[in-house]
Amino acid sequence: MKHRLFLFDLDDTLLDFKASEHLSFARTLGALGFHAPLEGLFTQYQAINTALWRQFEAGTVAKEFLKVDRFRQTFAANGLDLDPEAASQLFVESLSDTVVLIDGAARLCEELAGVGEVGIVTNGAEQIQQLRIVSSGLGKHISFVCTSEACGFAKPDVRFFEHAGKLARAFARHEAIIVGDRLDADILGANRYGIESCWFNPDGAANDSQAVPTFEVASLHDVVRTLTPVS
Repeated sequence: MKHRLFLFDLDDTLLDFKASEHLSFARTLGALGFHAPLEGLFTQYQAINTALWRQFEAGTVAKEFLKVDRFRQTFAANGLDLDPEAASQLFVESLSDTVVLIDGAARLCEELAGVGEVGIVTNGAEQIQQLRIVSSGLGKHISFVCTSEACGFAKPDVRFFEHAGKLARAFARHEAIIVGDRLDADILGANRYGIESCWFNPDGAANDSQAVPTFEVASLHDVVRTLTPVS
């Protein structure tokens, strides 16, 4: 295997953030005294949250604003007299207790740590992501964690990847690869920085973006086989 530095996105690549998010959202609203059916409300929250994250990645909103405003918008749109700041705090606290691993994540990180260095590259909040990594049990295989909050730039900004490279024990572009589920952040960022990429695409989504992955896998179980040249 030519790769020696394996950069992994965290949410929806190694950790099932969608499952964790749903559990945390239910806990949060329950703690605020809201016990009506959540599905429609949660779907609306997800759409608002996604739009705000896109704005954050474009540099037009701050992360602290995002974390509260996603609840403020959701509650306002549904006429709910609930405190968005309290919701934000409860939600963030819950995330580290609702960690769900993507199938194959633990074995993959262990295997790749045996042949090189594994790093996490995430646009998530520093403290939350560190706690979730500990809860997941993946920490023993991970050399470093690069977050947008710590470096001041978000994927796909090249400066984010430059910061990640500085955190690695040894960095060479031709030996580095990022594995991630998002074309617009992970794969596009790799393209701009000049390293290879592996698009984790479990749903078989079409690539109608400008991002060009080097490899594509539908399962984490396929990553090592895909990256290892057949002799």
